[in-house]
Amino acid sequence: MKSFAELDIVQLQQAHPECGLSAGALGTVVLVHAQGEAYEVEFVQPDGRTQALLTLPATEVTKPLQQAA
Repeated sequence: MKSFAELDIVQLQQAHPECGLSAGALGTVVLVHAQGEAYEVEFVQPDGRTQALLTLPATEVTKPLQQAA
């Protein structure tokens, strides 16, 4: 399992429709819990407002397939 650091970009492995997030949504790690067992991840709308701030187990996030340059 890949561990992430604060400010890393991660990709959701499964949808969270209650927050309007689909699988594949990109977010930013803002806090690492228990040495990478879980992450606090912020998802931001295009206008810069926070869409969701979720605590996710490590199994629900992965490194994005492609990142914008």
